Amino acid sequence: MQGKMAEEQASWRQEAEAIDLESYTYDLPDNRIAKYPMEVRDQSKLMVYKGGEINHLRFTDITSQLPADTLLVFNDTKVIPARAHFRKETGAVIELLLLHPELPTRVINDAMLVKHSCVWECMIGNKKRWKAGDALSNVIQVSGTEVHLQISYHDYERNLVRLTWDADVTFLDLVKALGEIPLPPYLNRDTEEPDKETYQTVYAHHDGAVAAPTAGLHFTPRVFEALAQKGIRKSFLTLHVGAGTFQPIKVEKVTEHRMHSEQVVFTRSLIDNLLQSVDHIVPVGTTSLRSLESLYWYGVKLFKEETTEFNIEKLYPYPWKEAELPSAAQSLQAVADYMDAANLNEIVGETEIFIFPGYRFRLCRGIITNYHQPGSTLILLVAAFVGKDWKTIYSEALANDYRFLSYGDSSLLWLVDEAR
Repeated sequence: MQGKMAEEQASWRQEAEAIDLESYTYDLPDNRIAKYPMEVRDQSKLMVYKGGEINHLRFTDITSQLPADTLLVFNDTKVIPARAHFRKETGAVIELLLLHPELPTRVINDAMLVKHSCVWECMIGNKKRWKAGDALSNVIQVSGTEVHLQISYHDYERNLVRLTWDADVTFLDLVKALGEIPLPPYLNRDTEEPDKETYQTVYAHHDGAVAAPTAGLHFTPRVFEALAQKGIRKSFLTLHVGAGTFQPIKVEKVTEHRMHSEQVVFTRSLIDNLLQSVDHIVPVGTTSLRSLESLYWYGVKLFKEETTEFNIEKLYPYPWKEAELPSAAQSLQAVADYMDAANLNEIVGETEIFIFPGYRFRLCRGIITNYHQPGSTLILLVAAFVGKDWKTIYSEALANDYRFLSYGDSSLLWLVDEAR
């Protein structure tokens, strides 16, 4: 038995490693990247793909394209001003991009409330000018209070930075006064004042992301009202989007690409909503989709009594025999039962799930998403969802003047059975 399983594992890995990244690229001219958002969010274009057919609409038409029994699942993370600059006495400018809290807590929602001192993993710009042992300082105004801030290395090799400040203000208050919203690098422009609002969804709630769940940028109160009138339900989870979402694949074998771990939060009420609509779930954005699929695999771990720790490794979903796996409902019920037994109203986990062609989707039947970078992990996800038709979808978008990437237009894609 073990020999057969080893053969199956080797066969799957050969197929996965044979994925040719060149087959998932396309020509994206710079002038097709939306550098700024639409003046009215819900007036973006909407492409609808279902069963090989494509229709071109406006985003305000989204309600007519969703069955009344649909459960929309949104990511309610909120982008924090995670980029900050410090000037040394020599004049050198050091840039910090906050990635993930390490001390005194790794739970992002809690880390926002820490006072006086904390440690974060960071991306460090101009690191060669900031040596181990050097401390940088700044004086800033936080709600009328003068705050003396010092930053130093907690761990030079791991890019762990300690921030220490003398006033009784929270870390979130501090970064709001100190930092700026970190726009995606492909926009190739500085952050501007309007981005503080336009690079947030209207339902953003939990601070902690360094990038927006951009599929949700198209939703407005007007759209939500139309959805409610049709009886379409909505629910929320939280995935604090990390900078890894912009990292290109630079390895020959895609399975060796490093997927950055991201923190997810699920409430007990969300699990109930999913159980009630298990065959009609449509995530808004790839972050919501990755979160939901990760939730399924966490349920698998509980169902099989492997562990109660919520940590989905990037290749955990590959390969499994269908007979070895619980149904979507069984997996979700395993999560619900565990939360009830542990008296948990919410559960916090980590996921680095990597979805590429060959993946079978467990919870999601459709997805609302923008148009992604060539050769990216998100293109691989879309290709896993709709199969080879991803090329047709992107060619249609280019031919019909769709705007691409974070501030670009939208699509509603329905799962292709043969892609499962």
